Amino acid sequence: MVHPFLILEWLAEQVNLHLGPHVLYAWLVMILLIVVAFFATRKITETPSGLQNFMEAFIELLENFIEENMGPKGKRYFPLIATLALFILSCNLIALVPSAFPPTANPNTNAAMALTVFVATHFIGFREHGFGYLKHFTGPMIALAPLMFVVEFIGHIARPVSLTLRLFGNMYGHEIVLMIFLIILPIVGPVPMMFMGIIVAFIQTFVFTLLSVIYIAGALEEAH
Repeated sequence: MVHPFLILEWLAEQVNLHLGPHVLYAWLVMILLIVVAFFATRKITETPSGLQNFMEAFIELLENFIEENMGPKGKRYFPLIATLALFILSCNLIALVPSAFPPTANPNTNAAMALTVFVATHFIGFREHGFGYLKHFTGPMIALAPLMFVVEFIGHIARPVSLTLRLFGNMYGHEIVLMIFLIILPIVGPVPMMFMGIIVAFIQTFVFTLLSVIYIAGALEEAH
């Protein structure tokens, strides 16, 4: 455990609820996102302002990003990609709150998201191309199909592992460094690391989202 005291974990123990901090803070992030969505859409106006304006700008940015990388078909998968992006970014940024644990600093949280992307990618591939989707694994030459299938299979299995460990390593590493600075220089030490944490939070969200988009876009393409 990186943090010496986690307020949600302590509260859960008071009611005899023994769950990992990554679960508790993931629930907190989900509740916060639901509340933000409620207030952002409660009174929608043609000329947005405040929270509605911020959320519309963020959603439009994601829409353009998905369309540029996946084409018109990508709009169908916007809810999945946008949900992942918002959840990961919120989980990353909550690390900056004292006595809070970022759920993405635990591999279980990241593995759940990575496996969701993995299953969705191949489900979309089979739905789009039927059994012709298997051509993505056989390569351009029939003679090399057995070898290419093994290579592609290993490569696809490595995707969720890579997504999981990349996000976990960066977020957990930042937590450790932040605590080291907090111990050595308790007043001014953590400040630059918190600014660095904001940058890391956005970068890691972008990387996970980009790779998810690339994987799904690859499943949508015709095999050659």
